[in-house]
Amino acid sequence: MHLSPTCCLILLLLLNFVDAGRVLRKIKERVRMLQLHKAKQHVLMRTFSGQQPAEHMSEGKIHQPLDHFDRQAIKTFPQRFFVNEAYWQRPHGPVFLFIGGEGPISQFDVLAGHHVDMAEEHGALLLALEHRFYGDSINPDGLETKNLADLSSQQALADLVTFHQYISQHFSLTHRNTWISFGGSYAGALSAWFRGKFPHLLYGAVASSAPVKAKLDFSTYNKIVGLSLMNEAVGGSDKCVADVWEAFAAVEAALMGGNASKVAEDFGCCQIPKILEDQTELMQSLADIVMGAVQYNEEGAVMSINELCDIMTNKSEAYEEEMEAYDRFIKLVQIYRSTGEEPCLDASHEQTVKDLMDTSLQSARTAGRQWIYQTCTEFGFYQTCEDASCPFSRMLTLQAQTWLCPMLFGISQHSLPGRIASTNKFYGADHPHTHRVLYVNGGVDPWQELSVINNKTGEGDEDQAIFIQDTAHCADMMTRGVADRCSLKKARREIEKHVTKWLKSAAWENMKKLMV
Repeated sequence: MHLSPTCCLILLLLLNFVDAGRVLRKIKERVRMLQLHKAKQHVLMRTFSGQQPAEHMSEGKIHQPLDHFDRQAIKTFPQRFFVNEAYWQRPHGPVFLFIGGEGPISQFDVLAGHHVDMAEEHGALLLALEHRFYGDSINPDGLETKNLADLSSQQALADLVTFHQYISQHFSLTHRNTWISFGGSYAGALSAWFRGKFPHLLYGAVASSAPVKAKLDFSTYNKIVGLSLMNEAVGGSDKCVADVWEAFAAVEAALMGGNASKVAEDFGCCQIPKILEDQTELMQSLADIVMGAVQYNEEGAVMSINELCDIMTNKSEAYEEEMEAYDRFIKLVQIYRSTGEEPCLDASHEQTVKDLMDTSLQSARTAGRQWIYQTCTEFGFYQTCEDASCPFSRMLTLQAQTWLCPMLFGISQHSLPGRIASTNKFYGADHPHTHRVLYVNGGVDPWQELSVINNKTGEGDEDQAIFIQDTAHCADMMTRGVADRCSLKKARREIEKHVTKWLKSAAWENMKKLMV
């Protein structure tokens, strides 16, 4: 177990899937690439100003047991991590742990971000640990179903425990080094659960956009998408959501009326969606474009809610003549494809299945197969559209999404409710068994529905919640920016107050121990 210095800046993707649609994954990739580009610029600017944070950054690997819960198991896998010592006030400075989620981590996870800003202020040692079976931390046996048996959130938490022990030994840390964890989305849930299950290792945790409640039929995701499209504070309107609904109804009617060739031509599909499965795939791709605009509003997605609604309500200056909702939607998809440099729109169910059945290590970095395995075995999170509040097509059913579980992994659809219930029983659902965890959510983010958005208590060290009315998914985790909304700036100051309070409280507790 060896720390090797990294001599150059390499841009790696951290994909947060937590969704099934291929188009939404691509939007997430784009958002993350833009975020990492900004992080790289931030680090370069600091370098030019005489600071050298990257010189204090190193990469390492720890050999973790594949199965922490079987004492007779001897197989291991290499788990990647990054360390940044640039701000650490030795020997008793705190430790800030960035927890990786369902994708590769990057060295920028210890070089830029709000947690890094706070680490500089408090003299913290910065760490980032990659999640098992993602990025470079892959089981060398491959991604066959039998090998995915060791992919779970509970195994990931056990990895964190072992990593805590390894880092403590490597840097000669003691109880005077206060640990605080940070994570967003699924990793935000891990941050909260790590604190809840191992409070003796972690003093506090920040959990951003954390879906701590597993849910099979996550229909409320698209309900929040609809409400966000109506939210005037971010550029939405009642007309916008009505026109989106009208556009989807028109596409569905055209498909059901036998006009699949015309629809494929209008939306630039990669193939004609002749069969029902391909038509459902197209509807998912079209919904993903809108979902991506909402989930990553103003975070670098293809377009913001305001821009989407301008197009859908004929307010866009680029299209002066009045058009039907269907035609406006065509323009919207054209802009998505042009901006995202997509030659055509995905509409092949067969190709989706083929990609997800690829078990090679080369395909592992796309992370789709691993994440769907976790949705089948632990979380659900299927964003359906069978509820009347959904602004998309009713073709996006629970049945259409969960059939991948038996197809890919031999996991019965009938077993899914029990698996979801088991996860919620173990972690506590949206009333998690946690203490001194800060839950941060955005009012535009559909994932708020599965997180904690209300304070348990008004005072003390109990769990607290920060709700940012007009921001989206994990917006608080980025480095401070001059163009940030006032609500976001205020929320970051609140997060900083909590972290400062935890560190002062921990220091006082350590002082009392020394006095005894």
